[in-house]
Amino acid sequence: MATEKKEELKKPNDGFIPIPTGEQDPKGTPQAKEGFKKPNDGFRQQRRPGFGRAGFGRDVPKDEFDSKLLDLARVTRVTGGGKRMSFRAVIVAGNKKGKVGIGVDKGRDVSQAIEKATRRAKKNLISIIIVDGTIPHEVMAKVGPAVILLKPQMKGRGLVAGGAVRTICDLAGIKNVSSKILSGSKNKLNNARATIEALKKLKGKK
Repeated sequence: MATEKKEELKKPNDGFIPIPTGEQDPKGTPQAKEGFKKPNDGFRQQRRPGFGRAGFGRDVPKDEFDSKLLDLARVTRVTGGGKRMSFRAVIVAGNKKGKVGIGVDKGRDVSQAIEKATRRAKKNLISIIIVDGTIPHEVMAKVGPAVILLKPQMKGRGLVAGGAVRTICDLAGIKNVSSKILSGSKNKLNNARATIEALKKLKGKK
């Protein structure tokens, strides 16, 4: 009888409650079935196919225009309420096939100024005449204090220019040209505008 009573007695609850480990399926059965994956614990995200660094943006068409930041300056506007700080960006955009443009715009931060200037540069595109990788004739233009002189060069000479003139000629698709800044102006914006005006004066040979 004593042995039978001992078998009927249950182990008393000592207050220990097992902590769930999260390795059970939704039905509550332990992890025993094949193919059951451990749920995401938040430390490592599971990637979906087609997203992430490798797959995101594959179907987005690439813009044919390249853009370069020519100048970035912090400007201040004084009002009755105080000073307002903003950034001014000068962007040159071109497709290296005869189209180039310059854009100037302001923004509260650097990224906003660059984005607005890039859109404006693509709206102000001009078409220029390129003959055998160079310009058809010598041309000169003046905008404000800046005076720019452009001369054609033979094949293989390269871009004999610097600063804003080199950037604009490169994005326009001119491979051989020599330039000279005849004025003492070092303002990149004025030199860029003078270069654009010089390229507008180009005419094809009759």
